[in-house]
Amino acid sequence: MQKTLHVRARVQLGGRIEIVDEGLSVGEDVDVVISPAPPPTTRSAYQIIAEGPGKRSFKTAKDVDDYIKEERASWDR
Repeated sequence: MQKTLHVRARVQLGGRIEIVDEGLSVGEDVDVVISPAPPPTTRSAYQIIAEGPGKRSFKTAKDVDDYIKEERASWDR
């Protein structure tokens, strides 16, 4: 069974791409497939928190205060 080598490379001046792997043998035939890497995804801190467990996110400081007041009130019940 042949191994598959996945290498991320940066295109150099003149469109040059270099692949180095000690597992490749001199004279060995290989197939090279090149596809552009997807752009990196960036997320805001708010998006990361919104995806977290519990899905509890607050839009304002007042929302946080209201939630804490409700929680404290439930302790007395």
